[in-house]
Amino acid sequence: MTKKFLLIPLAIVLVTALIFGGCAKPAEEVPTEIRVGSVESLTGMFGAFGQGGAFGVQAAVDDINALGGVYVSEYGKKLPLRLIVVNSESDPVKVGPLAEDLVLRDKVNVFGSGKEPPPMRSPVAIIADKYKIPAINQGIYEGWEALKEGCATGFEYSWNPAFAIAAEPTPGDPRYGKAGYTVNSTWFEWLDMFGDQTNKTVGCFASDEPDGRGWYETMPMILRDAGYTVIGTDQNVGLFPMETTDYTAMINEWKTNDVEILWGNCPAPHFGAMWRQCHELGFQPKMVGAARAALFYADVTSWGGNLPWAVGIEMWWHPSYDPEQCPGIGDTTPQSLADKWTAETGQYLNPNTGWSYPTIQVIADAIERAGTLDGPTLNRAMGETNILTLNHLITFDPVTHFSWDPIFFGQWHKADPPLNWDLPVIFSKHDFVKATADPIFPIPYD
Repeated sequence: MTKKFLLIPLAIVLVTALIFGGCAKPAEEVPTEIRVGSVESLTGMFGAFGQGGAFGVQAAVDDINALGGVYVSEYGKKLPLRLIVVNSESDPVKVGPLAEDLVLRDKVNVFGSGKEPPPMRSPVAIIADKYKIPAINQGIYEGWEALKEGCATGFEYSWNPAFAIAAEPTPGDPRYGKAGYTVNSTWFEWLDMFGDQTNKTVGCFASDEPDGRGWYETMPMILRDAGYTVIGTDQNVGLFPMETTDYTAMINEWKTNDVEILWGNCPAPHFGAMWRQCHELGFQPKMVGAARAALFYADVTSWGGNLPWAVGIEMWWHPSYDPEQCPGIGDTTPQSLADKWTAETGQYLNPNTGWSYPTIQVIADAIERAGTLDGPTLNRAMGETNILTLNHLITFDPVTHFSWDPIFFGQWHKADPPLNWDLPVIFSKHDFVKATADPIFPIPYD
């Protein structure tokens, strides 16, 4: 009988503990960190993208952690960020398995990467949808939308701050009706400067993959509508497979038709080989623009000789951004991030550092507003993003999940040793970044 009565108080204690402790999370369920997974091309063809991207994202993680981390109301405290980077080696086939491994083995809460061509990002979007983990996935609008159309998942958990070739900001977007958010508007400002001093005959080139093909299927039509003659696109002149090493046939077609403007989109090694063959074959257009190919110092210097001289490129970040309109985390400014890159790597500016830093600004902002690391809840918070970042405003279109990044225009200029080459801004429609050099026309040839 005594044993029976002794059990009654014990039962009361247990029930009371269950009642008052039922809403508390066991200690093992409270995370000690927020894990950010990143699949980057640290080596290979897109190595310049990946190296700058990983640096920019890590710099933002360091800045957040220096302030104590990200406040998560569900846990009533700040949690530090931990960035887990894996190397895709510029191979899109490896991206999906690496992303899934980040989910299953490393238990990441969110994906956050720097910008790379869309085929390097779409496999992450598929994994993000599969596991309901939000992702900052960044790639040119047209190429991204083309990949999305061929995928059953819809990329519902991916958010894409980047720029578009021709798709303008939509009504209701704060950038609606403003110039400088598409390749089309930016490049045509450059063409308008000097187009009348040419015969307005254009040769278009592009690598035959989603990024290049999206450009090739859009830009020639826009050029024709603007009064330019575009050579051979009905026969896909200038659209070349990724394994191409000899560009003689298309160069001869451009020479035969007296092309004076050469304009396209492809990886840097392909353009370097093609442009070298243009010189060898005596093809000397007056204006040359190489989207994607001419972005990075390491790439253009690898072409050799004077091949970079006056090659034009849309630019999508610069350390001269006004820090009041393009704030970083804590004391970081656009210029201080660029200085940090140079000090730690000994390399010339990599614009992907500043284009990728805002990845963490967006993630941290969404987590604090969501108050949780729950994937679907955090994903809804991503859709409500509206913040100024190190790359100006980021706010997403509710249908496409796209945010228009600002772009402007530059040309590679000769510089004093040891750099030898510099990419200054020659044209901008934005008040937070100004031109710093005069344009070069026509291209000087030795």
